[in-house]
Amino acid sequence: MYKAYFGLSELPFSIAPDPSYLYMSDKHREALAHLIYGVGDQGGFVVLTGEVGTGKTTVCRSVLQQLPDNANIAFIINPRQSINQLLQSIFSELNIPYREGMTSKAMIDRLNGYLLGAHAQGRNTILIIDEAQNLSVDILEQLRLLTNLETDEKKLLQLVLLGQPELNDILARDDMRQLAQRITARHHLSPLSKAEVAEYIQHRLSVAQCHSEIFSRAAINKIYKFSGGVPRLINLLCDRCMLGVYSNNAAIVDGRVVNKAAKEIFSQYKIKKSWPKPLLFASALAVIILLLTFLFKNNYLALTIGNADVSKATEKSQQVDRVEAL
Repeated sequence: MYKAYFGLSELPFSIAPDPSYLYMSDKHREALAHLIYGVGDQGGFVVLTGEVGTGKTTVCRSVLQQLPDNANIAFIINPRQSINQLLQSIFSELNIPYREGMTSKAMIDRLNGYLLGAHAQGRNTILIIDEAQNLSVDILEQLRLLTNLETDEKKLLQLVLLGQPELNDILARDDMRQLAQRITARHHLSPLSKAEVAEYIQHRLSVAQCHSEIFSRAAINKIYKFSGGVPRLINLLCDRCMLGVYSNNAAIVDGRVVNKAAKEIFSQYKIKKSWPKPLLFASALAVIILLLTFLFKNNYLALTIGNADVSKATEKSQQVDRVEAL
């Protein structure tokens, strides 16, 4: 809608994992290097983890564009399947014929035959599973067994697991140690820093043929605050902000536009003026001191009153004793 208004060749903040928009931060460059190394000739397991929306799938699709022509690739995006269903998905991706009703064992035998044939033709077979934290322990064990087929030089199946941080917790289990020992490359993709958020926004605008400054510094700071540096959330905010500027026939995204966009996107998120941390700490400390002072005074007063009562009782007792002595 706002593409022509800003003179863009395409919409720059789509949440689709388009490799042409991949911003190569140090984190993403390192993740890319790990994946390229992992899908090399040595085979084995490659694990890439990160929070939702940090760009794992985009990085992986970028790797796919750099693979040689002799790579056979199966990309599984729905891992919540039984082992038989997962094998059917792999067969469909690799164009391996199968018939309905085949047992898992029969399919695994056929897959092994396919892998041997591909290797004989000088081809590598790569299996990529997205959202791998949803794989059951049993399926992970079956995947490990699939990588048992090997020659003297290499594994015949290379496996790439993309997942959220929970995947690392699963792989750290004691009953997963055999699989964990086969991981040849592992990387965790963290969110962008504040400086990287500014570069990320400018990079995507530049790819879309926009070289003007659309986002003010205050707007970028707020986008970083609301998104936490997660690229997918940055895209959602920026897209809504540019739509808001277009709707108001304006030119620049400022802090107020970002606040409004954040309210629309994160309806459960209440935007409040945040106190600076030093002021917040000082205020909390003052409250604690006042509370301790109040408690001390109350205890001191109670103790004083108690002592006074004891003194009066002692004095009265002494008077009674004198009277009785007379």
